Amino acid sequence: MRLIVGLGNPGMAYAWTPHNLGFFAVDQIAERSRIRVERPEAKSLVGLGSVAGCAVALVKPRTMMNLSGLAVRDLLQRYECTPADLVVLYDDVALPWGSLRIRERGTAGGHNGLKSIIGAVGTLEFLRVRMGVQPDHPVGDLAAYVLHPMRKAELEIAEEMAGQAADAVEDILTQGAGHAMNRFNRRGAPPEEESEI
Repeated sequence: MRLIVGLGNPGMAYAWTPHNLGFFAVDQIAERSRIRVERPEAKSLVGLGSVAGCAVALVKPRTMMNLSGLAVRDLLQRYECTPADLVVLYDDVALPWGSLRIRERGTAGGHNGLKSIIGAVGTLEFLRVRMGVQPDHPVGDLAAYVLHPMRKAELEIAEEMAGQAADAVEDILTQGAGHAMNRFNRRGAPPEEESEI
């Protein structure tokens, strides 16, 4: 069983913000695999099924972003998974809009959802699929930036990135993380720093 967790904030006020790209990606995976992510469990909505022949739990935590770790820790225990079975999908302001980067480990780099998960599971060793939302102009308040409703052009890129993230998860499940990193990590992307809210 693999736990595929998309990060975001619950509620309509946040639904179309860059900070909810993790939810977008899980929705794409669910749609492709005909999995309904609607079962309330461990402060989350969960959908059980198969993606690329692998048993998965698709997860959208219903906590606020900075408490995501509580839901993830609970679900790891319930499904008898380890952090090695975890894949987390989320937005990252250190990467340009439209770019994707897969990492096998690393610090939170300022992302509150990731910080919460690292604190709750007690390790930096779990897979992440980062989706770039870097502003193309100087921004004083990054928190406000990632919580602004996306414009039409941004939404189109967000949907595209979510589709690529879904492809990346399928690749991770079938070919392994190394193969997925070779395929999806683009040259020229800002390196190992994860930086956000």
